[in-house]
Amino acid sequence: FTDDEEIISYVKREYAWSNKVIAILREDKNASDKASTESAIFEFCDENKVDFDVFCLLQATSPFTTAKNINTCINKITEESYDSAVTVAKTHRFIWDSDGNALNYDIYKRPRRQDFKGLLVENGAVYTTTKASLFNQKNRLGGNIAVVQMPDDSLHEIDTESDWIVVEQLLIQRQKKQKQTDRITHLVLDVDGVFTDGSVVYNKEGEFSKQFDIRDGMGLEILRQHGVHVMVMTSEQSETVAQRMKKLKIKDLYLGVKDKFSFLNNIILERKLSLKNIAYIGDDVNDLANLCSVGWSMTPKNATQIVKQHADMILPQNSGAGAIRYACEFIINYNHRYN
Repeated sequence: FTDDEEIISYVKREYAWSNKVIAILREDKNASDKASTESAIFEFCDENKVDFDVFCLLQATSPFTTAKNINTCINKITEESYDSAVTVAKTHRFIWDSDGNALNYDIYKRPRRQDFKGLLVENGAVYTTTKASLFNQKNRLGGNIAVVQMPDDSLHEIDTESDWIVVEQLLIQRQKKQKQTDRITHLVLDVDGVFTDGSVVYNKEGEFSKQFDIRDGMGLEILRQHGVHVMVMTSEQSETVAQRMKKLKIKDLYLGVKDKFSFLNNIILERKLSLKNIAYIGDDVNDLANLCSVGWSMTPKNATQIVKQHADMILPQNSGAGAIRYACEFIINYNHRYN
């Protein structure tokens, strides 16, 4: 729900594969710095004539929200008969007002941190409310309110560039901690900077050529003979890539994928796969979420520095020069050892 038509066009174009993501234009008056969130909520409910039992507000500046957090808030209303729910996180900070008064502890009996229960602070992540409460109270919260606690890290919100830096690192670590490894059944590859050295030759008609390594193609053929399914996912729309994958008989080719993490998770859901059975080869920041989440992540020797910092394996060859072939041989040997 946004006043930015460029964002709406982007969502319509890049999330056409999903019927769960819809962008709707918001009026300017409800998108200003002084507009309240409630004004936007009621514009959405009125203009789109939506019917609902429970309204759920998710704020984009709170990046640690998970499906579990959302479902818990909804269940507080649907299963536990609360009128609304709000997410919070615990802080062990000592709070003061501007007049020099301690608000949550006795300065003469200062507790040790490990003995201090702390405070629950609204983290701005999830708000849910019944339809009746929303319209009666004219507020996102009202009536009998449930408090849903999220991890302490969720107090971090993105309001400044420094917030972004902190949040990015915390999210990377969260994804990597959740990683599990198992037998590799699927290999997912980026194209530019993985199949190729990242260079493209253009003429006046547009993209003219890319250069691929024949040894990589043979490696993928041998890998498929060992029962590993190969998938290719790239952010580019390239007929050259389409022709190369046709030659390699790779049927699962996905062109023009900008949000690779959401797209991969959608495939996993539809095909009932697991991240722990997937190996992924990528080379740049748009691959990073997948690299931090799959069972095995690999990157060519000449990949970007940030990707090399977080991949499980830096392949000894450059992209377009045998990196994929080495990865295929590793996966075959790994699966033999696993078996």
